[in-house]
Amino acid sequence: MPMREYGLVPKVSIIICTYNRAGLLSKTLQSLVQLDNLELAEVIVVDNRSTDHTASVVKNFINSYVDDIDVRYILEPIQGLSAARNTGILASKSPIIAFLDDDAIPCKTWITTIVSTFESRPDVMAMGGKIAPIFESKRPDWLIKPFELPYTIVDLGNRIKEYPGRLHPCGANMAMRKAVFDISLFPLDLGRKGDSLLSGEEAWLFGQLQKEGHSILYHPLMAVDHFVPANRLTEDWIMKRYYSQGISNAMKREGVKGNLLLLGKTAAKIVYILADSIISRSEGRKLLNKCRMESIRGTLYMIWNRKRESAAG
Repeated sequence: MPMREYGLVPKVSIIICTYNRAGLLSKTLQSLVQLDNLELAEVIVVDNRSTDHTASVVKNFINSYVDDIDVRYILEPIQGLSAARNTGILASKSPIIAFLDDDAIPCKTWITTIVSTFESRPDVMAMGGKIAPIFESKRPDWLIKPFELPYTIVDLGNRIKEYPGRLHPCGANMAMRKAVFDISLFPLDLGRKGDSLLSGEEAWLFGQLQKEGHSILYHPLMAVDHFVPANRLTEDWIMKRYYSQGISNAMKREGVKGNLLLLGKTAAKIVYILADSIISRSEGRKLLNKCRMESIRGTLYMIWNRKRESAAG
């Protein structure tokens, strides 16, 4: 029985943002039913202006489990993943927030792992875990290890540890204390909007946490399976993904100093890519270098546009 029946604050708020994926969302919602300790959670589905039958899918689910699961449906009319996430955050009642993609299937102990970790580790402000792919079609031969992160495939091993280097939890499977958002909500100029591939909002937020010295934990038992549709398993899609990432990287930089640092890093990347292209032989490695150049093209496009807008006043 949901904790609301006892007038208690839920231990965790599960936020699922969705846009025009009613069929996949239905599978994700049904997967919640088998989770251990589901009664500790509230579920908030934020519909980001879907034009399919998303609303009816959620309402049917709510009606089917009205006595068992605390589920709310919220329509967010402002297009964009960041806007939808922020709406979910503001509506949440728990001091712990967990984000789950509308095409992800959490493991049975997902809630238990999140709640127990935050309760036993007061130093941890955010956490994430494994994300295994469910490919709709055969995995392409060119999808080598460096491409896994753009496809949200994450496996950092079977040991609990701090996220290494510049890595951080992915939006398909991440949780944090609500106090994180005392610093800032997700920036509305970053993140997916409709069918666009812009991103960067997660990296920006976790970058703020890292600057303040907060602990961000990887936990292998916080695991989900994540659907990868066939239309994304193409060279055209992954090149667009890198181009959009390049734009996102430029959008995160501000001021003359920020742009100069970005241009310096971009120049170094070009030198590296050109050198690596000479020795690359495999199909995957050649495509990777093409994608990296697309990322650079996206970055330079954004910097150039920013300069033109600035000159125009």
